[in-house]
Amino acid sequence: MQNKLSENFTYDELAQSEVANRMGFDNTPPPAAYENLIRLANKLEEVRTLLNKPIMVTSAYRCQAVNAAVGSKPSSQHRVGCAADIRVPGMTPDEVVKSIKESGIEYDQLIREFDSWTHISVPNTPNLQPRKQALIIDKQGTKSYA
Repeated sequence: MQNKLSENFTYDELAQSEVANRMGFDNTPPPAAYENLIRLANKLEEVRTLLNKPIMVTSAYRCQAVNAAVGSKPSSQHRVGCAADIRVPGMTPDEVVKSIKESGIEYDQLIREFDSWTHISVPNTPNLQPRKQALIIDKQGTKSYA
């Protein structure tokens, strides 16, 4: 596996997991998830160009054990390498979501999560059309991002 997935994003960055390291889980993505990480890295490049800022990936690929340990649903797109949780220095998650939503960048899901980070995903397979679903998840639950 090649470490550089795109110009600015690496395999290590998108497959690393503090939870996996701490709990001793093997968070190595299978080949199909690796291919999805390449598509995801290219999507993150589009966002980086749009925002003209570096992007900090806090979570991308998660094996089943890591996904369960962080309390995420088994159907999470992180499980197949199609989603990343990001932070952008100098921007709130709301500003990130608004900028991406208004830009015309294609995405599958864009979620402002707990006003702490932004989740962005690509479709689970390359042949699917992006849903362009924008959501807010907070203590009250999940709702559409207006």
